[in-house]
Amino acid sequence: MICFEMRLNGKNKSFPSKVFSCPSVRKIFANVRPLTEFDSNAIGEHDLQQAEKNILLRRRENNIPNIRNILKRLKLNKTSSVDIDELKNELLKLPNDTHPRLWTYENRPKETLLCDPSKIDTNYVEFSQVCKFNNMLRMNQLGNYTGQKSYYLFGKLAELEQALIRYALSVLKQKQFRLLAVPDILPKHIIEGCGMATDGDRNQVYKLDSGDCLSGTSEMSLAGYFSNKLLEENNLPIKVAAVSRCYRAETSGLQEEKGIYRVHQFTKVEMFSICSELESHEMLQHFKDIEIEIFKSLNLHLRLLDMPPTELGASAYEKYDLEAWMPGRQMWGEISSCSNCTDYQAKRLNIQYITNEGQNKWVNTINGTATAIPRLLIALLESNQKGKNLLVPNVLKDYLHTSILTKEKSIPEVKLVKQIKSKE
Repeated sequence: MICFEMRLNGKNKSFPSKVFSCPSVRKIFANVRPLTEFDSNAIGEHDLQQAEKNILLRRRENNIPNIRNILKRLKLNKTSSVDIDELKNELLKLPNDTHPRLWTYENRPKETLLCDPSKIDTNYVEFSQVCKFNNMLRMNQLGNYTGQKSYYLFGKLAELEQALIRYALSVLKQKQFRLLAVPDILPKHIIEGCGMATDGDRNQVYKLDSGDCLSGTSEMSLAGYFSNKLLEENNLPIKVAAVSRCYRAETSGLQEEKGIYRVHQFTKVEMFSICSELESHEMLQHFKDIEIEIFKSLNLHLRLLDMPPTELGASAYEKYDLEAWMPGRQMWGEISSCSNCTDYQAKRLNIQYITNEGQNKWVNTINGTATAIPRLLIALLESNQKGKNLLVPNVLKDYLHTSILTKEKSIPEVKLVKQIKSKE
């Protein structure tokens, strides 16, 4: 085990960092406060090679040469606070370890078809056309007050959004999840602790003038709720869920991602679990099974993707995506995912548990999407057509009090004007 040797409050103390435990970097110790003394010999070349191998496997930016250079400088001046801080920042950039089963996937996911799209009728109307005919959606001419990639849902489509949320929550309550209402504005260190960068030109995070950020998913708020906590082993696993608005600065000009497929804000029901390292893999399977159960009950045609290292992001050790066949668009579209982040987030947010034997250990965190509304609406309306009728799945009828979505009254059109001059 590799340790950072440091002096805090005038006392020598050895912190078990496990920065580069074999095979690579999953055990990084990142919740270290400012250091005054650092043993640069703690990280060997073998450790760096293993970390670099994992980075290249995931095709992420390779910062190991940077770390090597900092370590060389620290050999000459072990008390350089600038180099110590820079080293800590570089270590924080390292991605989680990668599950061994994924090592041979290269950049292709392992696909499990839960339906055969070739056997599905192609005579379906695309979502935007369905909504236009039924006066259910508006995305055009909103730039003067909401910007691009915004939308309004009307009538039954707005009711359908709420029905999907209520149905998903009913399923999660049956699965013993506890519901939390969470904030959408978070300090940047919480978002970064979850593995998402907040700085740089290509990040997906909206930043406020105060320095805080808009949450991209309630996973961040839920993880932040448990930060700096020491839990008891007997209380694990913990399963919580939240409904929130999600804010993403990402954009896309791809034709297949037109409409509400990729937008700047949307509603999502998120699942989150705090568990021990022995429970995390099974908890991921539990989350995956819940997602499949929910989406199958909505008459969706699904495929499950076991994602390759290149698609894991920084925090995930393993990840599944669920895609639905969208017959109006004649394409697969991602509607959900679930990830096992092992102790990556816990070490950045300082979430631990104490075993029955009195030992402190890092928790593992699992997250998954129970419903992400916009794409789910696309899949739902394109998959539940019968002639010109939009059928309501049986599990939603009690929430909508109808079996067919009917055409809404026409909403007055809006037009953009540069300026309205008042009469003198």
